[in-house]
Amino acid sequence: MTLKTLATVTVAALPMLAHPASARGPAPLLPMALVEDVKSTTAGVEFMDYVGNGQVITLAPRDVLVLSYLKSCEHETITGGTVTVGMERSEVRDGRVVRTKVACDDGRVRLSSAEASQSAATAFRLQSANIRPVLYAQAPVVQLPRDLPPDDRVLRIERKDRPGERHDFQVDDATAAAGFYDLARLNIHLAPGGTYDASIGGHKLTFRVDRKAKSGRTAIVSRLVRMP
Repeated sequence: MTLKTLATVTVAALPMLAHPASARGPAPLLPMALVEDVKSTTAGVEFMDYVGNGQVITLAPRDVLVLSYLKSCEHETITGGTVTVGMERSEVRDGRVVRTKVACDDGRVRLSSAEASQSAATAFRLQSANIRPVLYAQAPVVQLPRDLPPDDRVLRIERKDRPGERHDFQVDDATAAAGFYDLARLNIHLAPGGTYDASIGGHKLTFRVDRKAKSGRTAIVSRLVRMP
């Protein structure tokens, strides 16, 4: 860990889905939720997939699927049954669902009309470059860019509003392939109320940690940083 100051940057776009989500039945219309956990051989989705409005996911009786909705901030733990992804929550038939509300940047992510036509394989974009993502947990999960060069895989997170805090992480091949880096696994916690730059492989993003941000492994949608 070293200490340094980094210049202010802004960002105009969010990346494509970590994995193309599989669909059953009608084609998904808009990506609405994030797969935070899945224990199933029939679901057709993976950890950190985005799933779309109208997408149907089939679970065996003891299968478990955890979804977090990006707009409504609904956090669902679903056991068994047939799941139809909605705009703000899932419809679950022949299964059981437990819902809780979590803190997230509800509705700050928007899709352009051109992107919306690309269904679940679309890219997210910020409504405005002036909107900075807000994290509601102190240990971010960083969704990595898909085009990281092998010789430039140092993830740097540096505080902007109060110089002196910087973290450098070497991203190995397995982590780059998985597409995300979880600081909670290293017990790294950022300062509540702090503004930070994240950079890797020529990509940069500025985000803010909410003053009431929680510590530990909270819902991923509460602490997800999507690199451009």
